[in-house]
Amino acid sequence: MPKRKLEKEHSDDGSELSPPPQDLENGNGTVNGSKEAPTAKKRKTTKATKKVETEIEQPVDKPKRGRKTKVKTETEEQEEVVGGATKTPPKRGKKVKEEVEEATVEQDDEDKVVKTKRKRKTKEEKEAEMAPLAARTVGHKLFIGAHVSAAGGVHNAVVNSTHIGANAFALFLKSQRKWANPDLLADHCTSFHDHCEKHTYDQGKHVVPHGSYLVNLAHTDKARTEQAYTSYLDDLKRCERLGIKLYNIHPGNTVSNDRQEAIRHLAKNLNAAHKETKSVITLLENMAAGGNVLGSTFQDLADIIALIEDKTRIGVCIDTCHAFAGGYDLRTPEAWKKTMDEFGEKVGFEYLRAFHVNDSKAPLASHRDLHANIGTGFLGLRAFWNLVNEPRVVGLPLVLETPITVRDEEGNVVKDEKGKEKEDKSIWAEEIKTLERMVGMDVEGEEFKEIEERLARKGAKERDRVGEQVEKKREKDGKKAKGGKKRKGKESESEEGSEDEEAG
Repeated sequence: MPKRKLEKEHSDDGSELSPPPQDLENGNGTVNGSKEAPTAKKRKTTKATKKVETEIEQPVDKPKRGRKTKVKTETEEQEEVVGGATKTPPKRGKKVKEEVEEATVEQDDEDKVVKTKRKRKTKEEKEAEMAPLAARTVGHKLFIGAHVSAAGGVHNAVVNSTHIGANAFALFLKSQRKWANPDLLADHCTSFHDHCEKHTYDQGKHVVPHGSYLVNLAHTDKARTEQAYTSYLDDLKRCERLGIKLYNIHPGNTVSNDRQEAIRHLAKNLNAAHKETKSVITLLENMAAGGNVLGSTFQDLADIIALIEDKTRIGVCIDTCHAFAGGYDLRTPEAWKKTMDEFGEKVGFEYLRAFHVNDSKAPLASHRDLHANIGTGFLGLRAFWNLVNEPRVVGLPLVLETPITVRDEEGNVVKDEKGKEKEDKSIWAEEIKTLERMVGMDVEGEEFKEIEERLARKGAKERDRVGEQVEKKREKDGKKAKGGKKRKGKESESEEGSEDEEAG
């Protein structure tokens, strides 16, 4: 390649070259040193240039797709003759190929907007990202994990679980936000089995997929029932192919119909799907909202289980945030015992198969499903000490569904350079280790108190914010109950149990 000369590449459509980008100019404002130097001397220059693709749009009446051009230059280190100095043979340096951001330039009459894409990650950067955030605790009596991503295939959930040092995990078997999904690929299925064996996960005991948020098996409408049942049955069959035995669902919503009729309809669908499959146990998750939402009380769960024909195919997953928001206190040893005793009496511990481990941003009996990080919510760290020191949870999958939004020690959200909230999966890794360490820990000791105080301080702002919202709503509802405005029956039914739910 000639010295100080641009090598031009035309795009396939034969478009003309665009002007060279500004970042190819030298410090004196010229392109590739076209300006004459003021003195005759030998100088050594290093010209670092980049392969840049620019896309320019020049609208006329209507926006048109810009024509693409490419400008390609290469780095050369050479001796240059300036102003008549003695010419010496040039040294050709190493060619350096550097992949940079692609710039898209949009031009109109006045404005010029530049959008950039991220640089492609190097092999080293990708490997650093996949380095375990924490080592898995081998031989621990508790199997603690988190709901991890299965993007790219269910087999990736196993890798993502090991990444955070988890000994159990949950995942979605397909998109939980749409009805139509592709079939489970055979190679993904094989890889899932291989990964579970390699990383010593017992997918029959410690992997708990979560059902789609769209599915409502209690809805009595014929078309809705068929749609929900098809999706549910498909997930059970996927579980069987993957060797998974536990599958978690939300019991559903009455949609303002008769509660017992909705429960019978739900049980009918569960029984039918169990007959079409062989081994998967459907876990009913307790809910927070109350009202039309099924599963908000232990009695609801008991009523559903009573109608299941094959009792070996039904179980319960207790969500700590849902239980607390639904009115079941877990914060002290006495409160924990009372709640667990009630569960044992109404449902039975033989049906308890898993826990979703979440703190609550909202107060007791608020019926708000707002998950918080362990120890930062209204439940507090002692509730989770009660959990991990409960003998009846040993061997069960304990799955975190907590946020991974980064906050500083005062609870302020940390944002990146683009103003977006930062997320960090190491939050799960830290929570897993904290829960494991609390087994047998002295709650009156300095170690526990230091962790408890730090986490409580971190969550104070969110507790205050949500607590104020809940209190205002209670005051408003109280005034209405005393003879204020009376809601119409239809309006009342639609508002009951309508609190938004952040996570499963």
